[in-house]
Order: sequence, then structure tokens, then C-alpha cells
Amino acid sequence: MTNSIACVEKAKAILVIGSNTTENHPIIGDRVKRAVVQKGAKLIVIDPRKIELTNYANVTLQAEPGFNIPVINSLMHVILKEGLHDAAYIAERCEGFEEFSASLAEFAPEQVEVLTGLSADSIREAARLYATSKPASILYCMGVTQHSQGTDSVKSLANLAMLCGNVGVEGGGLNPLRGQNNVQGACDMGALPNVYTGYQRVDNEEEAAKFEAAWGRKLSRTPGRTLTDMVHEVLEGKIKALYVIGENPMITDPDLTHIEKALSTIDFLVVQDIFLTETCMKAHVVLPAVSFAEKDGTFTNTERRVQRVRAAVAPKGEAKPDWQIIQEISGRMGYKMGYASAREVFDEAAGLTPSYAGLDYDRIDRQGIAWPCPTKDHPGTPVLHTNGFTRGKGLFSAIAFKGSDERADADYPFLLTTGREHAHYHSGTMTRRCGRINDCFPEGFMEMHPVDAARLGLATGDSVKVASRRGQITTKVKVIDRTMAGTVFLSFHYSESPVNVLTNPALCPTAKIPEYKVCAVKVEKV
Repeated sequence: MTNSIACVEKAKAILVIGSNTTENHPIIGDRVKRAVVQKGAKLIVIDPRKIELTNYANVTLQAEPGFNIPVINSLMHVILKEGLHDAAYIAERCEGFEEFSASLAEFAPEQVEVLTGLSADSIREAARLYATSKPASILYCMGVTQHSQGTDSVKSLANLAMLCGNVGVEGGGLNPLRGQNNVQGACDMGALPNVYTGYQRVDNEEEAAKFEAAWGRKLSRTPGRTLTDMVHEVLEGKIKALYVIGENPMITDPDLTHIEKALSTIDFLVVQDIFLTETCMKAHVVLPAVSFAEKDGTFTNTERRVQRVRAAVAPKGEAKPDWQIIQEISGRMGYKMGYASAREVFDEAAGLTPSYAGLDYDRIDRQGIAWPCPTKDHPGTPVLHTNGFTRGKGLFSAIAFKGSDERADADYPFLLTTGREHAHYHSGTMTRRCGRINDCFPEGFMEMHPVDAARLGLATGDSVKVASRRGQITTKVKVIDRTMAGTVFLSFHYSESPVNVLTNPALCPTAKIPEYKVCAVKVEKV
């Protein structure tokens, strides 16, 4: 997030796109509702489903999954045509404006109305609300990123924020809501294939040399593989072993038949987790890790706030914190690590990471601090880019619309989009082992519009077979008008009806994120 969570309540307008905020990020969802109800903020919701925030919205744009780019570009077309952009901000802080503005010519509201079914008037209303209510905040989640044009969609949102001068101001910003509690921290600590801690590139000679000096080992300058690349290389025989930590790809990855084949044929699979997950059941070795309540260390949340985590209970059995397991394996493989505590690991990371350099356990003992925090007397940075962008000037990008990899057709007439539901969390590794939650929410269901259900002779509770070009599952129907006619929705928490058997492994070419949010399916009553 460029801004803090508290900034949401300082916004005069909030644009929520591809985020079921109240179910997936309920604390932030409450702040959005408070900003609207108590402080008069305007709310725009862009989503293929009617989410709870739709009830609070001034404008709702409900388009089919896969049309984020034309909708966002159309908003900007209106803002430019009506002179609602922040010309002074653009001139002072941005570049690439001319090429970008020319690229919007084909996204007039009437043209996008034909493409998406959204009314041109509602597009204009949303554009005017966002542009004339300053500061305006953009909140987005995986409904934006999990597409074959996910990176381009994020760039379009960045264009929109810069166009109206909403980056680097309190209450504004471009704010991705992280899907899990320490995703930001994992990325900060180098759990990406092309960077070390603090996004220092492995192919940058100066940065790589710094880590070589600290660790006393020669390091490769070649970026590693993404998760999606690894699966293909397992099946090609290029990767012989995998070490999976805290991940359950047998539930969460697209085209699960493909994943199962890879994990069933690999020479050696090690899984480190807190429960025997579906992926653990494929492993040759399982290493028992500890949960959040049994470990000491830090988490970095969605607003870049580095916070202390303390063990509340002792680990059970042979389970150990992740850093200890990794350290013991490293020692047996010939590289001795001498850390005595999680604090020592953090101190080393902070010493090698400019954005964390001012942080230590004492400073964040009671109150977390948002990075960048370059020195010990620095207060942290709740709002990024207040005095300029890291690259110098913000770069506008001309984004063309290419469309999703798959659309509905005669053989597969419905569009499936996926997501989470409020009761369960991600692959269900934890929440589906919680008796009371699982008793109340024991099985998955497919949301279907009443018009489609009537045509197929379906009622709530009926069992259906849902099939895509990759596989099929059986689930139950929930007839509800949250989805659009022609679109169905499934959550991915349930191993009994694993939705990712169906999903499309088509990737965003830049981020290599699969297109979970759009695939063509057919539905038959069982």
C-alpha cells in the first residue's frame, strides 16, 4: 500500500475494485463503511459480484470478469475529456503523459458500454466522483491481479491515481490489500525469485556483492523460477526436488490435475507446514513447523508496518520455528548458520536492507513502524512518494486491452470467477480444522443467478457438475443474484470440491500470476 490503513478514513472518495473487502479484509472494510457513513466519503465499487460494499456505494459498475482495463481506461477518458485531471501535478511529477492520453481514445463510455454492458452514464458518474473528490483512495485485491493482464490492470490503476494527483497525499494512494497476514513481509525478505531483501536485485552487481560479503559465498546473478515455472520444469524433468514451505498448491494452484501429476512424479518432495495438508500427503518428507502462536519474530502487514510477534504457547512435539528448521538443514548441507534467535536473523536482515535499516526489536516493541525507515531516528513512512517517486517521475503507461485467455462459448457457456468467503481462510488448512467454523460452513457452493438457475431447472441445494476444459468437480448450487447472469462464482477453500481443478493456468506474462478469475465452464444438474 502506498498509504496507511488509517488513510482510508481521510479519503473524500474511495474506489474499490476487485476486492470483496468486508469479507476478505474486514477491518479495512469497516473503515471504508465508517468513511462513507460517518464522514461522507463517496464510494465507487467495480466488481462482477454484488458485494456488501455495493449497499454503501454511490456508483456500482458490475461488469463481467476480465474487463477491468476498459472500465478503468474509460473513467480516465471521461476525466481527460472533461478537464478533471490534475494538470499541475502531472506536469511537475509525471512523464509519458502524451502517449498515455492518446491511448484512451478508443475507450469512450459509449464504446465501453457496447463491450461490457455498463451504461455510459454510470461510467461518467463514477469518473466525476473520483476526479472531483480529493483525496481519493484506490483499494484493490486479487480481482485485479489474478488475470492474464493483471500487471496491465495495476498499471491502469496507477495511471488513474496519478491522473488526479492522488499519489503521495494522505487519504489517497494506490492500495493493494495483501491476501495473507505476512505476504508483504515475505516479499520484503526476498521470497521472490529475482530479489534479495528489500527488493535488491539478484542481477545487480553491487547489491549481490553486498550479500556475498555478508554470507561468505558466491551468489548467482541469475533470477530464480516462479512457482508456475517450477511446475512445468518438474514435468519436463528439469527440476528433481521441491522444498515447499507454508504453501498448499494441491488446493490453491490452477489446473490441479497438472499440479498433482508434477507432485506425484517428482523425485523428492519436502513440505514444511503446521498440519498435514493435501500437499503434505504427496511429500516424501514432512517437516513440522509451528503456528503464529508458537513463534517469535516479526510480521509486516499490508500497510508495510513491521510488527512484533511473540510466542504465546510452547511448540508441541518436534515442531520448530521455520528459521530453525532452515538453519538445521543448511548446516547439514555444509553451510553453518549461527543464529541463536529470530532477533538475530532480523538484525542481520535490517543491516542489509536500506528500507529496514532503522528498525530493531526495541523500536517496534509496542508499536510497529512502516518502512521505509532508513535510520534509527526515522519515524517510518505511512505515506509513500510524498516528495517524489522512487524512479524520479511517475511514468504513465499506455495500456491496450487484450481480453482474457478464455471466454464463454457454446460448449462452455458460463464464466467462472473464484474467490474467498468470509468464514474460511485460503486453502482451509487452519479454518477447516476449527470445529465450530467447519460445522457452520462444511461445504462449498456455487453462486448462480436466478435467471440461469431457472433455465437449467436448478434450486438452492441441488448438486451440479461443473466442468471446464481442464477437469470437473461436483458442488451444490446457491441461487442468488450476487452474480451476473452468465457468470458463476466458487470459493476455493474446499478439498471436496477443489475449484482449481477447473481454473485456467494462463499467466500474466510479467508477474506470472495465473488467471484464476476467468475461465469458461459448463454446468449440469447431477
